[in-house]
Amino acid sequence: MPPQPSVQTLDPAMVAFITSHLSIHMAAANDQLQVTLVRGIGCRVSDNRDRITVLAPRSQSEPLVRAIGRNNSVAAVFNQPETHRTVQFKGTDARIEPATEQDKASLPAYLQGFSERLKIYGVKEIYIHTLCACEPDDMLAVSFAPMSIYQQSPGAEAGRRLPPGAPLP
Repeated sequence: MPPQPSVQTLDPAMVAFITSHLSIHMAAANDQLQVTLVRGIGCRVSDNRDRITVLAPRSQSEPLVRAIGRNNSVAAVFNQPETHRTVQFKGTDARIEPATEQDKASLPAYLQGFSERLKIYGVKEIYIHTLCACEPDDMLAVSFAPMSIYQQSPGAEAGRRLPPGAPLP
């Protein structure tokens, strides 16, 4: 039997990257292996850097919530639009949690930061505010320990699994 992966503690540069108002998506699969996807609207990392929490609108996340409720597995992708640098995390202990007051208060900064990233493409700020709109009481948090991390930036290295504690690729 192959060894089970263990929780990965994130490198500080990796934490800085994924919390820097990137494009975020989460995915989970149901029992029929149908994948569901939702856009994240923020992220935080635990103080000891071994747990990622992605924020999302509950009203857009019901299939994801059901899938996680069945198998506790989730994947989250963080993409820096202006460079296409992309990292994917997978977890097998995902749990749905209420968003904290601090999470809810972080949405305006996320919207502003994400909007700034997309200005080079001519994307208007109002588009990002519409795309990522979420009422505070509609926000949920998906928390998971990163069991595996993958380099997903376009190119020859896409899909390469990163070793534990690896720095940002």
